[in-house]
Amino acid sequence: MGWISIILFTVLAGIKSENQTCRVIGQTGFREFSKDGDLIIGGVFSMSSTRKLIDNGYQSFPYTYCQKLNDRELKFARTVMFTVEEINRDTKLLPGLSLGYRLYNGCGSENLIRAAVEAVNGEDPKGCNVSIFPSLLCLTCLLSLKVSYLSTCACLSDKRRFPTFFRTVPSDRFQVIGLVQLMKYFDWRWVGIIHSVSSYSDKGTSEFVKEAEKEGICVEYRLPYSRRSEKEFNVIVETLSGSSSKVVLLFVSLSNTRSFLTKIEKYNITGKQWVGSESWITQADLASDERKNILQGAVGFALPRASIPGAMIKVFWESFFDCSFPPSNTSTMCTGTEDLRTVSSDYTDVTYFRAENNVYKAVYLVAYALHALLQCHNGSNPTTGKSCVTKNDHIRYVNFTTKNGAKVFFDENGDSIAQYDLVNWQMKEDGTVEIVNIGQYDTSLPEGEKFKLKDNARKVWGGNSNEVPRSVCREPCPPGTRKAINKRKPVCCFDCFECPEGTISNKTNCLICPPEFWPNEKKDQCLPKPTEYLSYGEIMGALLTGFGCVGIFLSLLTSIIFLTHKETPIVKANNSELSFLLLFSLKLCFLCSLTFIGRPSDWSCMLRHTAFGITFVLCISCVLGKTIVVLMAFRATIPGSSVIKWFGPTQQRLSVITFTFIQVVICILWLTTNPPFPKMNMKYYKEKIILECALGSAVGFWAVLGYIGLLALLCFILAFLARKLPGSFNEAKLITFSMLIFCAVWITFIPAYVSSPGKFTVAVEIFAILASSFGLLACIFVPKCYIIIFRPEQNTKKHLMGKIPPQTL
Repeated sequence: MGWISIILFTVLAGIKSENQTCRVIGQTGFREFSKDGDLIIGGVFSMSSTRKLIDNGYQSFPYTYCQKLNDRELKFARTVMFTVEEINRDTKLLPGLSLGYRLYNGCGSENLIRAAVEAVNGEDPKGCNVSIFPSLLCLTCLLSLKVSYLSTCACLSDKRRFPTFFRTVPSDRFQVIGLVQLMKYFDWRWVGIIHSVSSYSDKGTSEFVKEAEKEGICVEYRLPYSRRSEKEFNVIVETLSGSSSKVVLLFVSLSNTRSFLTKIEKYNITGKQWVGSESWITQADLASDERKNILQGAVGFALPRASIPGAMIKVFWESFFDCSFPPSNTSTMCTGTEDLRTVSSDYTDVTYFRAENNVYKAVYLVAYALHALLQCHNGSNPTTGKSCVTKNDHIRYVNFTTKNGAKVFFDENGDSIAQYDLVNWQMKEDGTVEIVNIGQYDTSLPEGEKFKLKDNARKVWGGNSNEVPRSVCREPCPPGTRKAINKRKPVCCFDCFECPEGTISNKTNCLICPPEFWPNEKKDQCLPKPTEYLSYGEIMGALLTGFGCVGIFLSLLTSIIFLTHKETPIVKANNSELSFLLLFSLKLCFLCSLTFIGRPSDWSCMLRHTAFGITFVLCISCVLGKTIVVLMAFRATIPGSSVIKWFGPTQQRLSVITFTFIQVVICILWLTTNPPFPKMNMKYYKEKIILECALGSAVGFWAVLGYIGLLALLCFILAFLARKLPGSFNEAKLITFSMLIFCAVWITFIPAYVSSPGKFTVAVEIFAILASSFGLLACIFVPKCYIIIFRPEQNTKKHLMGKIPPQTL
């Protein structure tokens, strides 16, 4: 923690009160650097890193003296000196006034406090004036504010407890949020924390745990570290060795980090990604060959690098080589040829500044606050429009940009804008380290743009030797499973359960796919279900198409044979006109079977069922007509019978037309009321869609089938009655067999049609059409074709006269 206390000293501030005095007890004289001016800035720095206690055996107060200069703190003091000089050269900022400084060295906690008291009250050990001139008292109160360049504890943002505290370094709250965003970016969901026992670390890690929980990041362990407790350190070593988290947040002060690394390097703790707090992440002197496996790839947020242009190097050069540049009157003059490479310390590193830039801004902050104060007229500040008697106004409303481009202003908590560099440690073979800037975190940018990583950050991680590690308690649930929280474990250590059939996973829940979709094999996305129907391209469709074409060919061949032998007795028997009409209807039956194959559409669904119903009725009507002709012909041979004239060719045609017309009427009623239509059937199969023709009106469909069955049954009965009529060529027997096959096919069709799923329903219907059509073709026409081609001697009128009634020839 560093701070600058602003005190206004004048000649009048030394007037003593005769009534009241306060005495500083103990050691004084901590001032290291001073410069007179109209207005004095007081600062306290730990310029010595160690101290030695002189014990006088209780004869007098113990006395301590400091030894071993702290290069880092000394550079902070030198920064104040340089900035004061730079401000004094600016004729516009504080015109007519000059700044001075009193810089004190406080090493050790008690000396730090003594140095602060000395800075506030003056250096007279005998007493200090507390009853100073009233006007100066008012001015002093207005400027008695603490401005810190290094205190990052979020607790200091509480204005009820620290109303006069301001800082140019960001609050740890912003660093914590940045660390959480860093871990979220790299998907580090399972981390450990080691922190020192102090308000700085306790508050910071508590805030980290709270913010991490919001982003789904879990903390496996949170362990305190104390330099004086071996027990706590042994617990840390044991935990690091057995923990499953790969990322460790080391949220400790710089001095505790040095102690911790000195101890931990003796143990073989590898495979951990260390994340450092701002307090130590830029301290390259922490690197060593023994710590190479520990610190390789370490990452963390650091104060942004900045350059302070001007005579900064001159000041440090004169201080380090104990010489002066002209026009100084000192005996030792700097030549500029001194070799700065011969030394290595924080003090000589003046290329870029991080914490020093905050000191630089803090001094300028004082100057701008004084500038606003000196502008007050009639009790109000022209810049803010508010009263000048409010202590914090002049700093709270300051808003300026330094010469190196740094913007300085405060929020309602007295916190400045938070800007960080994301740095990565790249260890070298000799144990030294190169700290590389791989990103930024800037709270002044809009949401979503605050954390930025350079494009090559992953490539240069750890100096190209390391890949960015993963740190999760449980890997994300694989596709097809869902995440389930285990109440006995942190939320990051979840369980995974397989999603039910028909659902996909979005890593947390199982989602049901829409009816037309089905999960892929991984169950991570819903894909359109494949559609299935009886097509010409598949084996079953091709076979049925082939049989249908064969039936058409045979029907056509039979028609040709009959046509070329139409004058022969066997063709003329039983009305050749009905035979040709029957052959024509059989061709239509074979053709209509093809309408059942292919993708269902509105027209194909209506056509297939109506064409099937009408052509089959036409076919059965022809067979029925032929059966009646046979019966009538044999009845006509009985003496005195004239029945044959009642069923002549005209009546035969009319019967076929009438029977067929009835079926046409049934089909028209079906199509006009509730016709068949294409339908996606998702009931039989879960993983695919069956495209089929819905019946529309089931009554219409079964009426069509029932009418066909009624005609077939009637035809079968009549043919059965005529089966024993005399004749070597009794067609009634052939019709009986054909109708027997027809009825058997369609009786078995009904249960098969009802129970067959999907496209097999269509296949059963096609099979029934083909089987019954082939039965009619084979039973009625094959015997006649056999006689025509292979037994022409039997195809004579003489041969048939004694066997077939002459009325049928």
